[in-house]
Amino acid sequence: MISYIVRRLALIPFTLLGIMAINFFLVQLAPGGPVELMISRIKGTAAEATARLGATGGDMAARSTVAASPSQTSPYRGAQGVDPAFIKQIEKQFGFDKPPLERFWLMLGNYARFDFGTSFYRDAKVVDLVAEKMPVSISLGLWSTLIIYLVSIPLGIAKATRDGTRFDMVSTWVVIIGYSIPAFLFAILLIVVFAGGHYLSWFPLRGLTSSNWESLSAFGKIKDYAWHMVLPTLALVIGGFAGLTMLTKNCFMDEINKQYVVTARAKGLSENRVLYGHVFRNAMLLIVAGFPATLIGILFTGALLIEIIFTLDGIGLLGFEAVMNRDYPVMFGTLYLFSLLGLILNLVGDLTYHLVDPRIDFDKRVV
Repeated sequence: MISYIVRRLALIPFTLLGIMAINFFLVQLAPGGPVELMISRIKGTAAEATARLGATGGDMAARSTVAASPSQTSPYRGAQGVDPAFIKQIEKQFGFDKPPLERFWLMLGNYARFDFGTSFYRDAKVVDLVAEKMPVSISLGLWSTLIIYLVSIPLGIAKATRDGTRFDMVSTWVVIIGYSIPAFLFAILLIVVFAGGHYLSWFPLRGLTSSNWESLSAFGKIKDYAWHMVLPTLALVIGGFAGLTMLTKNCFMDEINKQYVVTARAKGLSENRVLYGHVFRNAMLLIVAGFPATLIGILFTGALLIEIIFTLDGIGLLGFEAVMNRDYPVMFGTLYLFSLLGLILNLVGDLTYHLVDPRIDFDKRVV
């Protein structure tokens, strides 16, 4: 097992290199960028100033706010009429005065030291931004994943032992209907019904804590936090039951029909002893393997709309704003961190395989 862990850890840097290289060069090919965005904002500000001053007869002064120069060919869209020296200054500010390959290797060298630079537009280090937003995303992802597993696994086992009964059919319809409802639509429904929309005002509409959080007692803080988390968590978990419930049911049904279960029952073992002493370990392998992917999916990608609807300033919202603003340090810094975390969680999932069933020997596996 030790040699397998060492091999997997040794592959992480090469995997990260591939992920970062593909995404970096795809971004270079995409239209637009921080330089174009800054030029358009400056020109837009200057045009607005021109409109205001033109109304008072000072339009010539406003036109001087954009350093006009003879039209020259520029690699940037919308750069016509902007002083080339000013464009060079913006390029240097964003690090675009270097060729792409040099920027890529400089970025990797900094990331190897966990130096992710400073956001282009927030005047804050990327690490500080991630640390600030992470509690929100961890809260949503962790509680949602735990609730999904705590409900789906017992439900899937119950469906497997009652296959074909009315309970099985009704529960199947319920989880499928829940799966078909988009999380953001269910979040809006929860707000309308329970957060003062038109009916009840049982839960807060926005934020992770109340404005008087600091003045609350320890128990009061826990209660206030749980009170704010109810609706966002429900909105996330409503569609997460179907897949895991049906996977659990199918895994248990597959194991229940095997010969060793028939033998165990013939020996006179109780149904619970057969189910949880023999079937459970084998049936849980696929379910355990999917835990890291489920956690990563909810933690970093599934909560974006929920964060926006409930005004939760988390990682999803940070990443969305970084893409829209072409904030490359935040984009690539978060990509690096989450890719590293995902690779580590995948390794943890493999090790959990071994803990659930020690007969699985990864040392003999070719990586």
